Amino acid sequence: MLMTTVSPAMAATAEMISARLERLPMSRWHIKARVIVGAVTFFDGFDQLMIAYSLPVLTPKWNLTPSSIAWVIAIGGIGMLVGALAGGWFADRVGRLNVIIASLALYAVMSLGMAFTDSLMLFLVFRFVQGIGLGAEVPVAASYIGEITKAHKRGRFVLLYEVIFPVGLVMSAVVSAWVVPNFGYKILFALGALPILLLPLLWKLPESPRWLASRGRFEDANKAMTQIEREITDKYGKTLPTPQPLPAVAVDVRRGRFIEAFQGVYLRRTLMLAAIWGCAYFVNYGIASWLPSLYHSAFDVSVDTALHYSIVTSVAGLLGCLLVAFLIDNLGRRICITASMVLCSSLLFLLAATGADTATKVLFWSAGSALFVFAVNMALYVYTAELYPTRMRAIGCAIGGASGRLGIIVGPLAVGGILGGGGTLTIVFGMFAVVALIGALVVGFFAVETREKTLEEISQ
Repeated sequence: MLMTTVSPAMAATAEMISARLERLPMSRWHIKARVIVGAVTFFDGFDQLMIAYSLPVLTPKWNLTPSSIAWVIAIGGIGMLVGALAGGWFADRVGRLNVIIASLALYAVMSLGMAFTDSLMLFLVFRFVQGIGLGAEVPVAASYIGEITKAHKRGRFVLLYEVIFPVGLVMSAVVSAWVVPNFGYKILFALGALPILLLPLLWKLPESPRWLASRGRFEDANKAMTQIEREITDKYGKTLPTPQPLPAVAVDVRRGRFIEAFQGVYLRRTLMLAAIWGCAYFVNYGIASWLPSLYHSAFDVSVDTALHYSIVTSVAGLLGCLLVAFLIDNLGRRICITASMVLCSSLLFLLAATGADTATKVLFWSAGSALFVFAVNMALYVYTAELYPTRMRAIGCAIGGASGRLGIIVGPLAVGGILGGGGTLTIVFGMFAVVALIGALVVGFFAVETREKTLEEISQ
C-alpha cells in the first residue's frame, strides 16, 4: 500500500493516541458516551419503523394499494441510502460528532413535519429527507463508539451500545400500539421529534481522538484524549496505567478515499459486507415493515391487535441482539453472523413449507426469524467498523450501511410486487428464506475474523 511519508514524531504521536486509548479502563466516561450516543440511536430506531406501525391507519386514509404501500415504505429507505453514503463521506472529513449532530437534527425536524401534514406528497418528501438523517446516523455513531473503545471486549461494549437501536424499535411498537388507536398517527410522529433535546449533551462530548490523529490534527487529538483521561481519573480515583507500545503499524495520515474500499485487501471485505448487509436488511425490513399491514389486511386482525403482534416480533429481535452481544467476543464475528443467518433462513423455510395461512403461525415463525436476523444486523455494525483503517472507517461503514439501505428499499418493494401480482405469503416468506441463506453462505466463505485484535492490527 502506498504510504505518505511522515516524521517519526508524527508516527509516535499517532501510535501514542492509540496506546493511550487502549490502556484506559472501562469507565463511567465510556458508559456516558455510550448512553448519549445510544440515545440518538434509540430515537433513530424509534423513528425508522413508525411508518410501519402507522400504515394500518394511513392505508385507508390515502386509499393505498399494495404497490403504493411498498413505495411509502421504500421512500424512507431511499433517503437512508443517500444518508448512509453521504454521512460516511462527511464523517471522514468534518468529524464523527458533527455528522451525528446534523443527522439527529434532520430526522427529528422531519418527523415533526410528517406530523403536521395531510398531504401524501409532502409526507413522502418529509419521509425521504428524514431517511437521510436516519441513514447517516447509525453507521457514523458505530464508528465513533468503536474508535473510543479498546480492543479487549470491544465487540461486547459496542454491541451493548448498538442494542439500543432495537430497543428503539420495540418502544416504537409499544408506543404505537397505544398512541395510534387512541390519539392518531400524528401524535406518534410528533414524539419522533423529541431527540432534538439531546443536542446539548452531544456538544459536550469530545471528537474521536483516533479520527483527529488520522487527519494529522495531533494537537486536537491530544486535547480530546486529555479531556477523556482527566474525566476518568477524576471518577476512577487512581493514576492511569502507563501507555504500552502497540505492535508496529504503518502510520498513514492520508484522507480516506471512497475508491480505496474497492482496492487491495479491502475489495474482498467490501464486497462481502455489501452482500451480507443487503441480505440481512432485505429480510429484516421486508418482514418488519409489512407485518402490521399484513396482519390487518390478510388476516382481518384489528389495528390494535396487529400492533401488539408487532411488539412480540420486536421483542424477539431485541433478545437476539442481547444474545449476540454476549456471544460475539467468545465465538467470534464470523461464526455468530453465519449461524444466525442459517437459523433465520431455516425458520423462514419452515414457515413457507407449512403455509403462512394464519396470523398466529406467521407471528410465531417470523418472531423466531427476527431473533436471529436482528442479531446479525447488530453484529454487522461492530464488525464493519473493525475491517477498515481509521482514515476510511466511516466510508467502509457507509458502504455497509448503504447496502443495508438497498435491502430496506428492495425488500418491501419485492413484497409489494409479489402480493400485487397475486402471489401468496408462502412465496413471500420462501423468498426471504433464500435471501437469508445467500447471506449465510457469503459470510461463511469470505469473512475474516477480527476478535481480540486492535483496530490498527486489523487495518493491516
